[in-house]
Amino acid sequence: MSEVEIWFDVVCPYAYLASTQIESVAARAGAKVRWEPMLLGGLFRAMGQVDDPDRTMSEPKRLHTARDLERWSEHFGVPLVRPASHPRRTVVAMRAICAANERDRATAIHALFAAYWARGEDVSDPTVVRDALIAAGLDGALLVASTHDAAIKDDLRARTDRAMRKGVFGVPTMFVGEEMFWGQDRLDWVERALAP
Repeated sequence: MSEVEIWFDVVCPYAYLASTQIESVAARAGAKVRWEPMLLGGLFRAMGQVDDPDRTMSEPKRLHTARDLERWSEHFGVPLVRPASHPRRTVVAMRAICAANERDRATAIHALFAAYWARGEDVSDPTVVRDALIAAGLDGALLVASTHDAAIKDDLRARTDRAMRKGVFGVPTMFVGEEMFWGQDRLDWVERALAP
């Protein structure tokens, strides 16, 4: 069975948009999805970029980006709410995702993307993360408690380092084999690459 690897951080609206479609794309191609959590801010810092690209964006580009996100959410038929004080720190959320076992990982991912981008919740707050995971049927208290474990912290750091070594420069980044695709607007290409 073929596989698509998707690198993401719940802080990114474009990664959220891709997350709402990637499983359908894979299913149509008879492929599976391998979710790869990472810290986008950590990647940006390692590359010498600012943590928040919005701070360096011109006003015309900022306005266009906001409208572009609206268009994509309408195109995919999914809600999109820009959280107050975006971007929020996602360390707790991303560590909780790393702490989830393989069976529950996709559920945790969708729950936390929805908390941030469908409801505009502050996922830097461990209580918000816990409650979103509980609402999704997971042991949110255990997963949030696990975010303090050294092994979970090391896992997220190692994943972020691995993303950089693979050439990831933003999210969502998807790989089919060695072929890299960046952005939710490349999902058609991902599907073609996955085709048997």
